[in-house]
Amino acid sequence: MFEYHMNMAETVGFAIILLLLGRWIKRKVNFFEKFFIPAPVIGGTLFSIILLIGHQTGTFNLDTIKPADGEISIRDLLMIAFFTTVGFSASLKILKKAGRGVALFLLAATVLVILQDIVGPVLAKVLGINPLLGLAAGSIPLTGGHGTSGSLAPDLEKLGAAGATVVAFTSATYGLISGCLIGGPIARRLMIKNNLKPTESKAGFDSSLLNTESEVTEDSLFSAVIYISIAMGIGATVNILLNNFFVAHQIKIKFPAYLMGMVVAAIIRNILDYNHKKLPFNEIGIIGNISLSLFLSMALMSMKLWELIDLALPLIIILAVQTIVMALFAYYVTFNIMGRDYDAAVIATGHCGFGLGATPNAMANMETFTAANGPSIKAFFIIPIVGSLFIDFVNALVIQGFSWGIVTFM
Repeated sequence: MFEYHMNMAETVGFAIILLLLGRWIKRKVNFFEKFFIPAPVIGGTLFSIILLIGHQTGTFNLDTIKPADGEISIRDLLMIAFFTTVGFSASLKILKKAGRGVALFLLAATVLVILQDIVGPVLAKVLGINPLLGLAAGSIPLTGGHGTSGSLAPDLEKLGAAGATVVAFTSATYGLISGCLIGGPIARRLMIKNNLKPTESKAGFDSSLLNTESEVTEDSLFSAVIYISIAMGIGATVNILLNNFFVAHQIKIKFPAYLMGMVVAAIIRNILDYNHKKLPFNEIGIIGNISLSLFLSMALMSMKLWELIDLALPLIIILAVQTIVMALFAYYVTFNIMGRDYDAAVIATGHCGFGLGATPNAMANMETFTAANGPSIKAFFIIPIVGSLFIDFVNALVIQGFSWGIVTFM
């Protein structure tokens, strides 16, 4: 068998090639555009299929050089950078100003996250596989998407869940498609059953909260790099101190590398908000998006699809149940919490795309539904704020709690 191990520079270069290839394929194939499949997922998955062929035929294998003990890879650095940028979005000031609707939907989304992380591990236990693999088919890939999958699933593998990364990425891709398929029928059923009509005049929100556009300059971009680097540096130090404390006191908790950077970023954001100072938020978002794209491309290009073979049937069952749970939750919980009106029905269809896929899928569900049935300013305000500013932060914290609980009690 021919084997080649790529160094750091080769890994970055190859990841960018796969990212560009994914963008080209996405432009050419309507299916990927329709279901908002990310370009790095397309390119990285295509390469992992090629690796599967090489593995099954015993002819070739390409891999990356593993970092020495105590060091982090370029992939992990990009992952930490991405989650640090997520932390900067956790503004309590915006949550308070955004109104009751945003808080209620964040509550609904958080309850769904918890429910997904109960359903996955419990079904995995029943089906005779590692409960951590059930967590890899829970809120990590579904509410979290591919970014959270690539970041958190490797931690599950370190805890003993072999194949967790492949399970998470597969589940995330499934979620992007299924979330779009079930959203419309659910909202239509709610509208017909309850005789709902558009209520645009009831929106009553300050749309300026969504307007964060500003000119990107070298100085503003460098300012964003400074904020991210400081949060990452302080977070890494705090992370090491806390983990050493836990080891010294025999406490079975280990924080992942990204968590404290995200928490420190959230603290910095809220201190600046309190003192009426602005962050270069667009620039932070740009750096976060670039970091995520490169990280996903690197993570997926090394995905070992052959590890999925023995897990295929349990995974199909878990994802089928998760889809039913999402549909029932949107129909009975999201709709009722959000007010049982037309706007609530639109939010319910958005939650299907959001809870199984990603915020773009939620927006696509709502755009399709409102184009045929009437506008909903309220829905188009609430979903992006929760999806882009809050849910990743909440989801990461919930997942850590469930990971610890599974390792300790299951």
